[in-house]
Amino acid sequence: MTLVQLRHLITLAETGSFSRAAQAVFLTQPALSRSIRALEDELQTPLFDRIGRRIELTPVGQMTLDRARHLVLDADELRAGAARLEDGLSGTLRIGLGSGPGAMLMTPLLLHIAQERPRLHVEISRAGTELLAQALRARSLDAMVVDVRSLRAAPDLRVDSVQEMRGTFMVRRGHPLARLRSGVTFEAIARYPIASTPLSDEVAKVLIEHYGAQAHPDQCVTLQCEELTSLVEVARRSDAVLLAIRAAAPELVELKTVPPLNATARFGIVTLARRTQAPALSAVRTLVQRLLQDAPAL
Repeated sequence: MTLVQLRHLITLAETGSFSRAAQAVFLTQPALSRSIRALEDELQTPLFDRIGRRIELTPVGQMTLDRARHLVLDADELRAGAARLEDGLSGTLRIGLGSGPGAMLMTPLLLHIAQERPRLHVEISRAGTELLAQALRARSLDAMVVDVRSLRAAPDLRVDSVQEMRGTFMVRRGHPLARLRSGVTFEAIARYPIASTPLSDEVAKVLIEHYGAQAHPDQCVTLQCEELTSLVEVARRSDAVLLAIRAAAPELVELKTVPPLNATARFGIVTLARRTQAPALSAVRTLVQRLLQDAPAL
């Protein structure tokens, strides 16, 4: 029994004529007759009474027709649902966001889903890279967007859509350090609270190379959390100095440090290798490429 045979049954019952049904399904009349006969043979009972040129459903034929309509409808809905999933228009998308990507992507991503893909169910998790990687491997996430420099390279992880962004020290407008004309030393910065998300070993190495052991994040960072947006607000409302990607806080003033800080974050999309990616992930990839762009120095 096939869906094609059930569709032939439905068409024949609706048209009441082999010739009209054959025309409707683009078959010859003998081919349609063979299809109906094969279905009757499988069910071991007639589905139609042939009365001269007229046909009428038998009681079993009527029952079969009712079931066939449900089965064909379910098949059509399954096909349409699969097409929507393939287009990324429905289903579920589970994304993990690190601190920097979370600050810059979460609201635009939710807005895009609400406006462009209202049938898509999206779940966003915010955590550190290690916890997000555990969730990804446990199949609790479809992908994560993190600073890939904080991620341990592993054969089961795939990294793509990498965007590099510049990190810097920033303060509120009117901050005492913002008024210095000759450049700001790390010693001057260290007199104030320093706020930052957890930093990668590579960034820690750059800080030490530029400013000495006192600049190791474990020593100098006094305000640390995964939520970059909260740290930006703290820097905006106090004398705290924010160490973060420049583009995350365009309203803050970038300090001209001596020597200049040449540190970057490399944000990328991480998925499980050899696993079929969720079609809706294309929306995240587009936003990463569009929004995780460096801001010019002020």
